[in-house]
Amino acid sequence: MTLRDLRDLSRPFTLLPPLLGIVSGAVCAFGSVHNPDPAHRLTWTVVLTVILGSACASALNAASNVLNQIADFEIDRVNKPERPLPSGRVSLREAWTVTVVGYLVALLPTWLVVPHPYESWSAKLTAPLAEHVCFFIYLAGLLFTLVYSLPALGRTKRLGWLANLTIAIPRGTLLKVAGWSMVAPVWSAEPWWIGAIFGLFLLGASSTKDFSDMEGDERGGCRTLPLIYGPRRAVWLMAPSFVLPWLLMPLGVLLPDPGNPVHPILTGHGTVLVALGLGLTAWGLYTIRLMLRDPDALATVENHPSWTHMYLMMMAAQVGFAVAYL
Repeated sequence: MTLRDLRDLSRPFTLLPPLLGIVSGAVCAFGSVHNPDPAHRLTWTVVLTVILGSACASALNAASNVLNQIADFEIDRVNKPERPLPSGRVSLREAWTVTVVGYLVALLPTWLVVPHPYESWSAKLTAPLAEHVCFFIYLAGLLFTLVYSLPALGRTKRLGWLANLTIAIPRGTLLKVAGWSMVAPVWSAEPWWIGAIFGLFLLGASSTKDFSDMEGDERGGCRTLPLIYGPRRAVWLMAPSFVLPWLLMPLGVLLPDPGNPVHPILTGHGTVLVALGLGLTAWGLYTIRLMLRDPDALATVENHPSWTHMYLMMMAAQVGFAVAYL
């Protein structure tokens, strides 16, 4: 297996959103009122912990990409015959090796991802079980990828909305909470509110990749939203996810935290969060308009602009959240 084959299996472009999601979640925790360090010191321990967690998130995403290609071997013979597995450049055995190693590299180091006041690596290693929240979030995310891809565990990829749910929870909600857990405890409403925003976005937006794969998905028994409802109706069903989640940002600035009503749910810079939420809402409306202009084109163009907008929108939201908490 060459480095080019490894690159094509891991699909590096898809690794940027989870990396940004982790860093953004950690920055939000650092700038929030829930930072356990009263002085909000940006120490090397904090920086290295976030770097470690981010690298693990990228490794987890890469491993799940390879697993998905293993499970989709027959489908990719139709949809993407140039990929390493259907083209014969990489064997199934090699792909499985990359997957297992990737999952181990992604999961095991997160045991050391423990927030303040555990400063040394030895203190992090021996911290009480309840402090290793990040490890268990990554484990949950790993299990979601298995359930999504493997027939023996349900292969929810073939089950319409359930497929979207098993993408949205780990890559949207849990990703943000995992980043937060590297700096601060996750037992307040704020990290879960932020995570819910990204989870609800991916619940519908993740289907943008399914339109161009309809032929192969149908042969492989994967009942994606475009196959179940047709392109036009699927776009209408996805539309709320491009708009409504972003409105939770100004709402989170206005609503009091149920655990401590002295401050709002979202404790970042209120003006930035409101402006970001409204801007992303407008962007979402534009993307939906773009898809509704010619829904059938979504099924014939491999990388429709809406797919690019979906990724860019998610990355802009990650960066915007980080800026709001700096």
